[in-house]
Amino acid sequence: MKQSEIAKQLSDKELRTQVWLSQCLLFAISIILSFFFFDSITAWMDLFKWNIKEILYYGLMPGIAIVLIDIVLMKYVSREKIDDGGINEKIFKNVSIPYIFFLAIFIALAEEMLFRGVIQSVFGFAAASILFAIVHFRYLTKPVLFASVIIVSFIIGYLFVLTNNLLVTITAHFVVDFLLGLYIHFQGGGKTNECKR
Repeated sequence: MKQSEIAKQLSDKELRTQVWLSQCLLFAISIILSFFFFDSITAWMDLFKWNIKEILYYGLMPGIAIVLIDIVLMKYVSREKIDDGGINEKIFKNVSIPYIFFLAIFIALAEEMLFRGVIQSVFGFAAASILFAIVHFRYLTKPVLFASVIIVSFIIGYLFVLTNNLLVTITAHFVVDFLLGLYIHFQGGGKTNECKR
């Protein structure tokens, strides 16, 4: 059974719970693997650099650019080619903006710690970027969506190559997920829209 078909059988709340659980798993895996692949906690923490210039220039700005390109795709590419089976709509539609904010932060933290912090640091840029795309396997049957995920994965991976700073990639990832989550929320007539009626 396709993931989209499974998702349709789950309530919005059940699907969101699955998202949180999967991200908790990725977070736990990143912590466990860091003990095996890093010599010390200091070496791991050195990947988190509070460099506001890097965070804004290499994190915030590329994140916004990716979102704008994605919105153009949503506007001009047929829905059939970019439809993920309604999964993202079920996740983001009927929740509050703070919920989207904290979910986006946790997803960005968990995935970047694993794919950039551990996998890219140990196995390299290409391996991490490809694995990141494969984890988002629900897009495999949608070439446009999957190509988009691969491109974004390589962009974020390259940002880590440039900066070796996880706060940069976490910021970029968060901006993409949060802003697109808001876009889906308002397009889908989420709670905020309902309150305005």
